[in-house]
Amino acid sequence: MKYLLRILFLGILISLSYGLYVNSTGNTLLGNRIIGFTVLMAAFIFMPIFLVHRWKGKRLQDYTLSKENLEKLRDLDQKK
Repeated sequence: MKYLLRILFLGILISLSYGLYVNSTGNTLLGNRIIGFTVLMAAFIFMPIFLVHRWKGKRLQDYTLSKENLEKLRDLDQKK
C-alpha cells in the first residue's frame, strides 16, 4: 500500500508538471484538461486510498469529543 501511494503521488506530480508545461507553451486547452484530470485523480483516487492507509488500525472514538474524552481533558487540565 505504501508503494502504491508513492507511485500515485509521483504520477500526480509528474502529470501536474506536464500540464503546467503544456499550458505555458500555448496549448491552454490541453494543459487545462491535464491539470483538471490530475486534480480529479488526486481528489477521488489518491486521497481516499491515503486516508484508508493512515486510519488503518486506529479507533475513531479516540479522536472524537465524547463525554468520557471531555472528562479526561478536564482532569488533565486540573492536574496542571
